[in-house]
Amino acid sequence: MTLFYLLMLTIVALVAYAGYDATLRLISFLDLQMRYAIVRVRMKWMERKLRARLLKDTADYQNLLKETHKDDQ
Repeated sequence: MTLFYLLMLTIVALVAYAGYDATLRLISFLDLQMRYAIVRVRMKWMERKLRARLLKDTADYQNLLKETHKDDQ
C-alpha cells in the first residue's frame, strides 16, 4: 500500500512540476520502453531457437551431401 501512495505522490509531483501533457508523455515513453524490452527478450529467444534449428539443419544437409557424393562414385 505504501508503494501505491509513493507512486501517486510521484505522479502528482510530476504533474505539478512539468504539467499534465509532459507527465503523460513521460508515462507513454515508459510504457513503450517496457513493451520494447519484452520484444527484445522474445527476439533473443527466437534467435536462440533459430540458431539451434539452423545448426541441426546444416548438419543434416552435410550428411545428405556426403551420401549423395558416395552414390555418385
